[in-house]
Amino acid sequence: MAGTEFEQAVATVGDLADDPGNDTKLRLYALYKQATVGDADGKRPGFTNPVGRAKYDAWTKISGTSSEQAEADYIAEVARLTQG
Repeated sequence: MAGTEFEQAVATVGDLADDPGNDTKLRLYALYKQATVGDADGKRPGFTNPVGRAKYDAWTKISGTSSEQAEADYIAEVARLTQG
């Protein structure tokens, strides 16, 4: 059941009318990656890739979070955004 709710939340983010801002987008990205991939691995992107670096940093910040918890947090964040 949670998987379906998570997939619906992911679809909802794509349909948001208003830009939630970079901080929120980075948090959603990190939660999505943690839920679907697990802890971040690989090298941190260099200073010439500031977007990749910000994404990597956001993801590593929540390392150790279970995929189930990351899904629940993602769903809660999307619910907060859509309650407007």
